[in-house]
Amino acid sequence: MNGSSAEPHLFVVFGGTGDLMRRKLLPALYHLANKYQLGSQFKILGVARSTEYDDVSYRQFAAEALNEFIGTQDGKSNGWCNECLYFQSIQKGEAKDFVALRARIEAIEAENGLPGNRVFYLALGPTAFPSTIAGLGESGLNDSQGWTRLVIEKPFGHDLETARELNATVHAHFKETQVYRIDHYLGKETVQNLLAFRFSNPMFESVWNRDRVENVQITVAEDLGVGTRAGYYDQSGAMRDMMQNHLTQLLTLTAMEAPAAFEADAIRDEKVKVLRSIKKIRARDVIFGQYDATQNNGHSTLGYHEEDGVAKDSKTETFVGLRLHIDNWRWEGVPFYLRTGKRLRKRVTQIIVNFKMPPVSLFQTFEGCHLHSNTLVMTLQPDEGFVLYFDVKQPGQGMNLQRQALKFRYSDKFGPLPDGYETLLN
Repeated sequence: MNGSSAEPHLFVVFGGTGDLMRRKLLPALYHLANKYQLGSQFKILGVARSTEYDDVSYRQFAAEALNEFIGTQDGKSNGWCNECLYFQSIQKGEAKDFVALRARIEAIEAENGLPGNRVFYLALGPTAFPSTIAGLGESGLNDSQGWTRLVIEKPFGHDLETARELNATVHAHFKETQVYRIDHYLGKETVQNLLAFRFSNPMFESVWNRDRVENVQITVAEDLGVGTRAGYYDQSGAMRDMMQNHLTQLLTLTAMEAPAAFEADAIRDEKVKVLRSIKKIRARDVIFGQYDATQNNGHSTLGYHEEDGVAKDSKTETFVGLRLHIDNWRWEGVPFYLRTGKRLRKRVTQIIVNFKMPPVSLFQTFEGCHLHSNTLVMTLQPDEGFVLYFDVKQPGQGMNLQRQALKFRYSDKFGPLPDGYETLLN
């Protein structure tokens, strides 16, 4: 949908009544529509197995979701839902159901004068990907008079073997140019800014190496539990749900070399080089954990085993801590610490670069004078920005050093940032 206004198209969401649709996709699409980036001929078709909705009740469902997650309480959001949204039940997902879906899509396009441009967004559990993709292909929905795009979110398979099987299913029904495999973390403005921060500011790039960096810490912490995602989460865990995609993306963007051009293939090539350079991870470099029930100021939270949909004897991890090393010229000897988990103290995503101490302290003869390492803290959410910590002399007699901070906050300069989904869908 690149450009100031998208071409006329139908946006079809499988999982149209799910949590991702309610919390992320609907708000993102509504914001884009308000910015006139979706054009006047844009419609949404929610698809789900539920039979309790029709167009009218689905529009009410969407209006309530917008009210809950972005606080819309005016007639404008209701009017948008009534104008743009439709619903189609996929029933059991059998061949006849996809034939009915195709008929409904063609009817909506004819009614609204759409040229056959379609986006199929799989907001589904990963186990439903193969059958949905096959259903689209076998019903002829993989081709139209306009363009067709298939959007697949992580996780792409359960392991290498299943990822290859899923890729084979995709290629059996869609051309590679039609397929978009996305990680919504890459849509966050602060994540995209990592490349600009590193490669447009020589003062940082010149110290971004083993000679100056002591260690790098990447944290994606969530303060909530698994909530309604327990059925999926108990089959994946923190390693597959977060570590192998979100944190790996942040790792590669932090550690990669400058790409030959600011193009997708060039950036991907440099990220792959980082992954190939990771030394074999030892068992002692990995920590797993599960959150337990807590009591805090009279407020209690459930332990992981108490969550609805979690097996009582589940060994699924909700926390992963990982230490790894990158075996290349830039990073040899520098440990990278990656951690992610649910029900942690606060919600935050940060990359912290701890720089080395001076090789010799000129101030060691001054009693009580303590040096601190320079530290760069890049916060990707929720309070997006950068903080650089450094030492200064405290005014007065003697030599007392005090740690101070240079700060930049996105909200101060640019106001609220768009959600990652909004950036990716645009």
